[in-house]
Amino acid sequence: MIVMTVLFALLSLAGVVAAVAPRLLSRTEWQDREPVLALWVWQCAVAAVLLACVLAMALSAAAAWHAVRGQLFAFAPHGVEDAYGFGEFGPWSAMCAVLLALGAARTAAMLTLEVRVERARRRRHRAELLTRAPKLPGEERGRERLVVLESERADAWWLPGTPPRLVITTAALRRLKGRRLDAVLAHEQDHARARHHWLQHCAGALATGFPQVPVFAAFRDQVHRLVELAADDAASRRHGRLTTALALVELNADRGVFGPCPTHHAQLPRRVDRLLDPKPRFSRARRLRLTALAVLIPVVPVLVTLVPGLHAMA
Repeated sequence: MIVMTVLFALLSLAGVVAAVAPRLLSRTEWQDREPVLALWVWQCAVAAVLLACVLAMALSAAAAWHAVRGQLFAFAPHGVEDAYGFGEFGPWSAMCAVLLALGAARTAAMLTLEVRVERARRRRHRAELLTRAPKLPGEERGRERLVVLESERADAWWLPGTPPRLVITTAALRRLKGRRLDAVLAHEQDHARARHHWLQHCAGALATGFPQVPVFAAFRDQVHRLVELAADDAASRRHGRLTTALALVELNADRGVFGPCPTHHAQLPRRVDRLLDPKPRFSRARRLRLTALAVLIPVVPVLVTLVPGLHAMA
């Protein structure tokens, strides 16, 4: 019965974190003050859910098949395997293992699909860029490029890949001058430096594959918001909050963002207000405490899994 208790505890823990974490985090007001830390907390919560399911799958597979059990406990001290009582699990172990394995396979499939779709989109955009902005004679291949596109729409974005591309339109160059242009470029460069696109891919894959899991849907929504705030902070640290705010306003002035009927860029006014009226950051000690507490979230399912083995070794 011990392995059944551990399995039930792991699945219950995954369910509780998946349901409670979005509600608790949505009520906190500190995420806008510390977007990088907030991203870390969200990742730890999602990791705890995934880790609990993986550990539950491993235990149920070990109970169902001796070959899996032998591999899982190959290097365990004497008496640890017996402490889990695998023989008492019964015939449900194989079904439980298969169901959890199907969930893992679905997660991998959705992540693979997300990456393939994004790569196809990126190849299409890179081909369009190469057509509109061909390489100059003597330009080295494989080097990071700053691509200037002729366009009446002010815009700037980072296109990941090998090599990466930082794209800006001529309208943006005419509109942004000096440090404001530097702030926009610093914002996009921080997206690339922090690999925000991979975080968005993973969040999107989990939310698409398991739309009924609250923490995955909330994670996807919050990632898109928090990565922008983190990039705003990176730009403002180098070029000032006022400069970064004015750059955002000028870059998006003709998109109806700041009017009475805002578009889907409605978060931009809040980003500008945040830059103009910043809340004080947490102290370094408080940030360290929150980071440590976040790390404990995925550690809990590991400790739950190891309790019988640790008890047998005591």
